Amino acid sequence: MENLPAYLGPLFIVTTVLSIILFAQATPSRNITMVFLLLWSGLWFVVAETGFFLETNSMPPRVIFMMGPVVLAMVLFFVTKRGRDFIDRLDLQRLTILHVVRLPVEIVLMLLAIHNTIPDLLTYEGRNFDIIMGITALPIAWWIFKRNGSRKILLAWNILGVILLFNVVIHGVLSIPFPFQQFAFDQPNQAMLFAPYNLLPGVIVPIVMLSQLAAIRQLIKR
Repeated sequence: MENLPAYLGPLFIVTTVLSIILFAQATPSRNITMVFLLLWSGLWFVVAETGFFLETNSMPPRVIFMMGPVVLAMVLFFVTKRGRDFIDRLDLQRLTILHVVRLPVEIVLMLLAIHNTIPDLLTYEGRNFDIIMGITALPIAWWIFKRNGSRKILLAWNILGVILLFNVVIHGVLSIPFPFQQFAFDQPNQAMLFAPYNLLPGVIVPIVMLSQLAAIRQLIKR
């Protein structure tokens, strides 16, 4: 990872912090949420710096220690009453604006691919079309919440966002040099094993996914 430009790591850290701030602003307990997510990010940044994730032959993969609690927390949000109450109190407009972070994420991914640390299929020149959500986030937020646009359009937009996110997550995981790798054998997805880029699957993706699923739940209820 020494061949990466010096600005790329800080750019991604800023993107991560921005996603945390935007999500915290959508919650009823902004300060608590922000502090928790910053501490969570700091923990896994430090763990990645030790080289913990570089052992890719272990089963289950070591990233499960980072992703497992996140997946469990997301499930609990939707299957418990307190979790659903939290989801329903999130600010829908802010949840929509949050997806603007997907634009700088795609820029970082492209730069990582240019410097041969992730495969091209994880960029918008490959099989990753997530940049659509980043580009359209602010326009659709303005149209829906300032011009009283159709909530059905917003629902469809969020469903599309979930599909696009699942697409890149599946390709991303199956491109890492794990024993079950399926894609990109000539250029594996190595960057996600290093800090700060491990915060993409560990922090940004869960925030984005939770935001879209929460929005879908709110829109269906209405």
